[in-house]
Amino acid sequence: MNRDFTEKSQDYARIAHVISLIRERVATRPELAELATAAGLSEGHLQRLFSRWAGISPKRFLQVLSLSAAQDRMRQTRRHDLLSVALECGLSGPGRLHDLFVNLTASSPGEYATGGAQVRLKHGEAETPFGRAFFAWSDRGLSALEFIGINPADTAEAARARLRADWPAATLEADAGGASAWPARVFASQGAGPARGLSLWVRGTNFQVQVWRALLRIPPEAATSYGSLAEALGKPGGARAVGGAVGANPVAWLIPCHRVLRGDGAIGGYRWGEHRKLAMLAWEAGDKCGVP
Repeated sequence: MNRDFTEKSQDYARIAHVISLIRERVATRPELAELATAAGLSEGHLQRLFSRWAGISPKRFLQVLSLSAAQDRMRQTRRHDLLSVALECGLSGPGRLHDLFVNLTASSPGEYATGGAQVRLKHGEAETPFGRAFFAWSDRGLSALEFIGINPADTAEAARARLRADWPAATLEADAGGASAWPARVFASQGAGPARGLSLWVRGTNFQVQVWRALLRIPPEAATSYGSLAEALGKPGGARAVGGAVGANPVAWLIPCHRVLRGDGAIGGYRWGEHRKLAMLAWEAGDKCGVP
């Protein structure tokens, strides 16, 4: 399993490069041959790479990355009012979090105030389908998942420094072996659905935690905008504040902030890189579509 995630991580690094090429040439909708040449691969190799990693062909991948696809996704979400229905399942209770697989618990007011005094957090790095990642956890659940290694500023040292800033009084303990077990729990299938019973334990303000709980209720293959999310939370006009909480999300992928787009359906920013956000949306689509 670990070797499988290492291979997927290596594939992702090449796919991220191809995504960059696609975005540069989006107006001309490049053919497979053009992308393969630019990436220094044969057409067959590129086809196999995409199919192995994303579960869909490069052509379908291009369709998923298009603005029209994102707009359709948002319209479908609004049509069925998926976010509002999900939120009604329990902002004040356990609700239907991530298909009943993920439970989020916030640190107590006392733990928040003390910065995690007497909290023991283990941490380490491991390969995932979206590149190398930094994990931090305690016996109460996963507290951080950050992607590292693509952007020069996104290093394990920087992630550990952020962990220390978030939990200034906690005891931090390196645990490479423990970290290597997390990808199989977080990315348990081609569609990267989490393992049942996965717990998150996070530190944030009341508003941040409310936003993160709302994100957990956005189903795969759905998307929303910052403005729509603010309205669903009873904060009309609060898109900027919601955006700040989304950007402070400490647990990538499991708290799916990648499903929040700009109001016009454009990709918008992403803490761990826009290319990775696009790859995540395409990965989720691949799980639904299979390889055409």
